Amino acid sequence: MDKTFNDRAQGAFVGALIGDALGLGPHWYYDLDELHRDYGTWIDHYTAPKPERYHGEMKAGDLSQAGYILRLTADSVIDSGGYDADDFCRRMDEDLFAQLDGTPANGPGGYTSQSIREAWRRRVEQGRPWGETAGHADTTEAIERTLAIAIRYATSPSELAKHVAANASLTQADDTVLSMTVAFNAVLGILLEGHRLDPEISDKLMARVKSGELPFHAVTGENLSPPRPGDPDPPRAGRFASPDALLSPSYMAEAARDPNIRIEPAWKVSLVYGMPCAIYHQLPAAYYLAARFENDFEQAVLHAVNGGGQNQARAILTGALVGATVGLSGIPQRFIEGLNQKDAILKQARKLAEAASTEPLPS
Repeated sequence: MDKTFNDRAQGAFVGALIGDALGLGPHWYYDLDELHRDYGTWIDHYTAPKPERYHGEMKAGDLSQAGYILRLTADSVIDSGGYDADDFCRRMDEDLFAQLDGTPANGPGGYTSQSIREAWRRRVEQGRPWGETAGHADTTEAIERTLAIAIRYATSPSELAKHVAANASLTQADDTVLSMTVAFNAVLGILLEGHRLDPEISDKLMARVKSGELPFHAVTGENLSPPRPGDPDPPRAGRFASPDALLSPSYMAEAARDPNIRIEPAWKVSLVYGMPCAIYHQLPAAYYLAARFENDFEQAVLHAVNGGGQNQARAILTGALVGATVGLSGIPQRFIEGLNQKDAILKQARKLAEAASTEPLPS
């Protein structure tokens, strides 16, 4: 069991970084004709960004700033033996914010997201303490780094939720975004345990809400049955007002398996759920692709990238989910070899997986 879990944990981390690097070149093309003009009708490997576009002078196989911050978070978790807010914040101050100037086209990876720019302004320009740095960007930025925390605490759902929420709230002020961030990482954690992204996954997650392991409020019974007259209001397990973010994955998985519902080619999931950056566009597409191609890492991430728009985030999320299913051993070697920091990334993945596998798996 430990070996299988270790392989899955490494697969989730490396899979996310592969998704990041695959999206670097063709990032943020909302005109698909323009995307096809610059990169052809099917992108199947790492590409360099065009000089006049996002990520400017980066090379094929490089990571964006999202990948940089994910690796920074992983280093903090590894070196601290778990999530340590003080250590994480120090690294953000010294290793990231010291390289930023508050403008978009700047910093590691050649582009800084709205969420990180807002945190930088509050922290550096305004001198606010960490804890007063969150903004209202409705993106997946916090998910993209807290993947490392979710991997570390995958065997303890309550600890996963607590630490992911604490870290995400440093840059995300909106409770709905935080709820969806914690929910995604709860999905990642249960996949690392060996469960499938199938129509039953939400029932398993809801059982953890009922047991108090996940901090979501729910009044329904099993199979979402209504409360009966006289039933007391259940105690709040945590800060999130509803469990709906935990229910989405099952609907996406059911759509992926229903023969009467077909998105062809699968990259057009971006047109169905939306191409923009917002978390409510990104998560359904990632869940759909991860469920449809649960045993085919290559097809999952390439369809994520070829959908255009915010394809980098879509590929990071999809790569993490499918990487957690197939493991590092199930990721095609060509994607690993093409990463420009391959050896350091693989070493980091091993350390993170070893830290996570010291905990017993849930019964």
